[in-house]
Amino acid sequence: MLTLEKMYSMGHEQVVYFQDKSCGLKAIIAIHDTTLGPALGGTRLWQYASEEEALIDVLRLSKGMTYKAAVSGLNLGGGKAVIIADPKKDKSEALFRSFGRFIESLNGRYITAEDVNTSVDDIEHIFAETNYVTGVAQQYGGSGNPSPYTALGVFRGIEASATKAFGNRSLKGKTVAIQGVGSVGFELAKLLNEVGANIVYTDINERGIEKMKESLPNAKFVSGTEIFTTACDVYAPCALGASVNDETIPMLKCKIIAGAANNQLKEDRHGLIVKEKGIFYAPDYLINAGGLMNVSIEFEGWADSKSRRMIDTIYDKTLEVFRISEEQNIPVNKAADVMAEKRIESIRNIKNAYLGKTNFRMPGQKNRRG
Repeated sequence: MLTLEKMYSMGHEQVVYFQDKSCGLKAIIAIHDTTLGPALGGTRLWQYASEEEALIDVLRLSKGMTYKAAVSGLNLGGGKAVIIADPKKDKSEALFRSFGRFIESLNGRYITAEDVNTSVDDIEHIFAETNYVTGVAQQYGGSGNPSPYTALGVFRGIEASATKAFGNRSLKGKTVAIQGVGSVGFELAKLLNEVGANIVYTDINERGIEKMKESLPNAKFVSGTEIFTTACDVYAPCALGASVNDETIPMLKCKIIAGAANNQLKEDRHGLIVKEKGIFYAPDYLINAGGLMNVSIEFEGWADSKSRRMIDTIYDKTLEVFRISEEQNIPVNKAADVMAEKRIESIRNIKNAYLGKTNFRMPGQKNRRG
């Protein structure tokens, strides 16, 4: 009943549990909304403390994917998957292929991709069992690692936020504090370095820290607590979510919050608190949509130039959300929700109008591979 109550309160269509004792697979797939198209979202592999913690995470993440696809103008719904496992010792070809067979059993309602602790190699194993997967290697017709494209979208979001806060999009000389320099955070740091930004960063992974020291020696490392108290222009959360909360907001010394992490605000009310503090918050699911935009192009035939053109639109979309926030006098996170919900509702109304007609397909919606 706990699952059904949570599904009902968050508007989910379906939550499916899978297990395979032969390879140790324990997974949950959550499909939030398929009004705009099949649910697409990555598979996260994490050593959750409990099944309930995993469930809450997948429910929140899948709902975020619905809004991300909607506000990005994509013909996709929102979904997400989590595998409950230790990424250091539980990964195997058998585990991912078993998971791929479960995805196949959903008949296209859910399409997966990379996420935290899953790589292109892992996606290849899933792809061996199902076509309902994106982000496969380029030699197989996919788009490969989405991290650089996610980082590019976040970079465009930071530029838009700088335009709003400082009057122009230049980040030269601006200080950006990056929390988490994993796949996306590291790529973001490289982009910021190229335009002359000052970089402060933190991470709990020694490999990530060493990589930064080798590639960007001028970037300054600080502790996990110091990242919140560092005087900077932009705080960029690029690790796990909920880093903007009652404890951290009073510590922040920034003008902008803009990063790659999902669900950066621990609760919706924190959007209003940040607004009242005079901080510009770039909605996470809007500016971190570059990876989703990139893999969505695989439906039509992937091309790097096409992907980058689409991701560049995040700059204007971010400014549009800021405009809605001002006009309606609402926090920016609510303004992004308004934009997403308006599009979903308009398409739902069109679908309802065509209810009962056979072979109806939404404009732009295409079949999966083959």
